[in-house]
Amino acid sequence: MSEIPSSWEIYQQNVAYLPDAEMEIMAASTSLPDPAGEFDRNVPRICGVCGDKATGFHFNAMTCEGCKGFFRRSMKRKAMFTCPFNSDCKITKDNRRHCQACRLKRCIDIGMMKEFILTDEEVQRKREMIMKRKEEEALKESMKPKLSEEQQNVIDILLEAHRKTYDPTYSDFTQFRPPVRSSEDQRLTRSSSVLTQGFSSEDSSEPFGSSPDSVEHGMFSNLMLSEPEESASMSINFSPLTMLPHLADLVSYSIQKVIGFAKMIPGFRDLTAEDQIALLKSSAIEVIMLRSNQSFTLEDMSWNCGSNDFKYKVSDVTQAGHNMELLEPLVKFQVGLKKLNLHEEEHVLLMAICILSPDRPGVQDTTLVETLQDRLSNILQSYIRCRHPPPGSRLLYAKMIQKLADLRSLNEEHSKQYRCLSFQPEHSMQLTPLVLEVFGNEIS
Repeated sequence: MSEIPSSWEIYQQNVAYLPDAEMEIMAASTSLPDPAGEFDRNVPRICGVCGDKATGFHFNAMTCEGCKGFFRRSMKRKAMFTCPFNSDCKITKDNRRHCQACRLKRCIDIGMMKEFILTDEEVQRKREMIMKRKEEEALKESMKPKLSEEQQNVIDILLEAHRKTYDPTYSDFTQFRPPVRSSEDQRLTRSSSVLTQGFSSEDSSEPFGSSPDSVEHGMFSNLMLSEPEESASMSINFSPLTMLPHLADLVSYSIQKVIGFAKMIPGFRDLTAEDQIALLKSSAIEVIMLRSNQSFTLEDMSWNCGSNDFKYKVSDVTQAGHNMELLEPLVKFQVGLKKLNLHEEEHVLLMAICILSPDRPGVQDTTLVETLQDRLSNILQSYIRCRHPPPGSRLLYAKMIQKLADLRSLNEEHSKQYRCLSFQPEHSMQLTPLVLEVFGNEIS
């Protein structure tokens, strides 16, 4: 058995760091816990004195509670025992009370030390120290920031909203017009080509032409006031932008999911229908970019949507009319957001904050929108303080808000590229009515 330092000062320093349960025992017995790593917790521990089940290290030796108490009492009373036999009695669980002399001798032989027994004054000091530490921990816990029941309820609602509107299996992707990569014979190939549900949605939406004025208050308004329905795909067009049909369906699908998510944000339905539409038209592409980060992979800078058929690279998106002025900062944004390692709770709060931006074009009741956004911002800050451990939490809120600013720049570039495509009827005709309405008429 390994030697324990005999210095009483070292022992007193070490004992102060024992758990409360151990400290209570120590106050009476000065027992030591098992040295970490020296004993397998699954292996039964045997008392070195009598062979009974041991409860830990007591006075520098592995013993049971009975032998621990016997040694402490004997040392405090300075008892002198005499063996009625030959001073070589074999001590067992059953006969340990028969010969106190041999039992005490066995205690000393296995290394039990009287120096480890606390005096009554030391026991009292130890108890006071334990109580003081408990009080300090209780005070520290009471001062720790906590989420209120209302804040937790909002987070739970947003999590449920996201899970209802984001399918991590991407099973619906098979219902879109198939992705087509440019080839010599312009054949249809069921290969990957966009960015993910979120991203591809974004990209696809970006390049699409402007919609007719008559559409503005049609399909999109109906989606806002009723449950989203699947938009009808349009016939496949073999134009040079071979990825455009697939992306159009993907963007349309993603817009529907963003609308569904927004309608479940606490307070969003309190806004007028006009303000709801204004917020969603301006923020849809940004939220799609945020959503797509879930499928973005840092290993190959692609959006992996469940299978190789729907694994999208930047080169695929260029075949839908995008250029690197948008795609390069977009990938940089995705990388930066991914490296923040956001919790799902932080992710859904960021999306909700993005939607409820009072400075969006066309918003009338900016005061109400700002109130709703401030509420979500406060919840996000509280969540980070309470649930996101350092060092990841350092300046996390500021970094997340910066991401919203980056999204505004991406949104502006998307609008430029979309306008370029809007002048080309052969491309705009491939878009779904929902994509045409959301991105076709910009609110001024």
